[in-house]
Amino acid sequence: QVQLVESGGGLVQAGGSLRLSCAASGRTFTSGAMGWFRQAPGKEREFVAAINWSGGSTYYSDSVKGRFTISRDNAKNTVYLQMNSLKPEDTAVYSCATQRWPRPAYGDYKTYDYWGQGTQVTVSS
Repeated sequence: QVQLVESGGGLVQAGGSLRLSCAASGRTFTSGAMGWFRQAPGKEREFVAAINWSGGSTYYSDSVKGRFTISRDNAKNTVYLQMNSLKPEDTAVYSCATQRWPRPAYGDYKTYDYWGQGTQVTVSS
């Protein structure tokens, strides 16, 4: 089992920045990707970003490309999401997830095996 704990959420004004962290513990050796997803009230879960095990490949949704950056530190078992130029429509609960082994459909939440509890991000206008 892998436990994931997110942190770094909060309230920020439009145009501001936040950095989310996702720390993994337990059986942390997984060779798959780690991803961030978000869900706003009344909306479906949405892919945000993903990064492969080595960190050499990253993937972003069109809605955050150029504003968000995903990175990982395998020595610390942690993945980060740097969010810049935040917009009110970025308001959601952000959750991190990890795959036990690599599956190429990084944007499909069904390919992820372990999930964190989520952290709230609220962007005011």
